[in-house]
Amino acid sequence: MATNESVSIFSSASLAVEYVDSLLPENPLQEPFKNAWNYMLNNYTKFQIATWGSLIVHEAVYFLFCVPGFLFQFIPYMKKYKIQKDKPETLENQWKCFKVLLFNHFCIQLPLICGTYYFTEYFSIPYDWERMPRWYLLLARCLGCAVIEDTWHYFLHRLLHHKRIYKYIHKVHHEFQAPFGMEAEYAHPLETLILGTGFFIGIVLLCDHVILLWAWVTIRLLETIDVHSGYYIPLNPLNFIPFYAGSRHHDFHHMNFIGNYASTFTWWDRIFGTDSQYHAYNEKRKKLEKTE
Repeated sequence: MATNESVSIFSSASLAVEYVDSLLPENPLQEPFKNAWNYMLNNYTKFQIATWGSLIVHEAVYFLFCVPGFLFQFIPYMKKYKIQKDKPETLENQWKCFKVLLFNHFCIQLPLICGTYYFTEYFSIPYDWERMPRWYLLLARCLGCAVIEDTWHYFLHRLLHHKRIYKYIHKVHHEFQAPFGMEAEYAHPLETLILGTGFFIGIVLLCDHVILLWAWVTIRLLETIDVHSGYYIPLNPLNFIPFYAGSRHHDFHHMNFIGNYASTFTWWDRIFGTDSQYHAYNEKRKKLEKTE
């Protein structure tokens, strides 16, 4: 009975979203995007699209999203949004981070990306425009991937903080006590593989078109660069997402080393009480702000 009710609720919600979508004006970018997509399919092989396309998307999106945070350090007005004001970014640390990123991206992640084509072939994942899912279905699957990744990240990240193994793997990521956007993927190669597994679980379970690979990597990179940015901007649209952890939540993890283990949402830390020190710190911070 409960299963039938759940199916009925999801069906009704799907119909409601489809109805709203039908009322929206036609997206002026849809036709150019369709032409560009079909051009790509006609001029490149599936292997080239899955491998080099995925690499280009990852690198372009990652460093593009890092640009605002990098520029903030040169803009005096943005200093009021810096979370750890006593620990400014340095070009020396950023250059060191960049060199490690290049190694991780091309020596660890690229070999994994090379398996994308074989994944899509094995599971018969389509590439064509006709079977590309509607935006709301794509968004729903990305949300599912985020929930799965967040769950994996919480428990494996917490395990990496165990005193017996912390210094061997996860300590690398905590080299910078005050994080900055580019540091999001600054990690030991083993950590890249361990925590990165959570990214792929959702893909294996939910992928129904190659576009989901690129949409999900875009959303995941946007999220992880945001929480590592070191800046809390109140009007950041991501902060209006229910249960979104945000930059304050993860910045405290780097500052305190204990607690706030989730990557995207706050519920696992709340359920297991691993955010208690964070809430105590926030209460103290708010009292100090009132007295100033």
